[in-house]
Amino acid sequence: MFKKLSVKTKLYLFLFLSLIGIGIVIYDRVEHYRVEDKKIEARNSVTAEKNKQIEEQKKKAEEEEKKRLEKQKQLDDKYNEAFKTFHSGMYSKAVSMADEIIALDNNYYKAYNVKGIALCYGKKYQEGMENIDKALSIKSDYGYARFNKALAYELYGHYDEALQWYDKALEVENYVWSYYGKASIYGRKSDVANTVKYLKIAIDMEPNVKEEAKKEADFNNVRSSEEFQNLVR
Repeated sequence: MFKKLSVKTKLYLFLFLSLIGIGIVIYDRVEHYRVEDKKIEARNSVTAEKNKQIEEQKKKAEEEEKKRLEKQKQLDDKYNEAFKTFHSGMYSKAVSMADEIIALDNNYYKAYNVKGIALCYGKKYQEGMENIDKALSIKSDYGYARFNKALAYELYGHYDEALQWYDKALEVENYVWSYYGKASIYGRKSDVANTVKYLKIAIDMEPNVKEEAKKEADFNNVRSSEEFQNLVR
C-alpha cells in the first residue's frame, strides 16, 4: 500500500511523521525539564525550610545565651556585694545576701562558700562547714572554698585539719593566704622553721604580707626568734 503512494504523498507523510517524532522528543524534553524543575523547586523549598529552621535555632540560641549571660552577671554582681559585705564584717547580712543568690540559682557554688565562711565567723561552725562542703560538692576544685574550709578549721582550733586543707587549696590555686595560713598555724605551734618557710613564700608573693605578719598574734610564739625577726624586718 505504501508503494502505491505518490512520492509527494510519501514526502508529506514522512514530514508528518517526522514532526510527530520531533514533537514527542520535544514533549519528552519539556516534561523532563518540568519534572527536574519541580525536583529543584522541592529541594530548594526543603533547603529554604532547613535554613529557616537553622536561623530560628541560631536566633533562639543567641537569645538564650544572652539571657544566661544577663543572669550570670546578675548573680556575679550579687555575689561580689555579698563578698564585700563579708569582708566588711557584716556576717549576718552576707549570709542573707548569699541566700538571695541561692534562691535564684541553687547551683551557684560561690554563694554557698561565702555563706559558709560568714556563718563560721558568726559562730555557727557546723552550719558554715555544711555550706562550704555544699560549694565543694558542686565544684570540688574551687580553690577559695578549699581555702575557706582550712580557714574555718583554723578558726575553731582544728589545726591539723586546717593544714591539710590549706595543702588541698594549694593543689588547685597558688594563693598567698594559704601559705600565710600555714605559717600562722606553725606559729601557734612554736615551729619556727615551718613558720619562716611558709611566711617567706607568702612575703615573696606579696611583700605587704610582711606588715601583716608584724602585728599578727599568731606569730607571738616565734616572734622573738632570730629567723622570724630577720624575715619581717
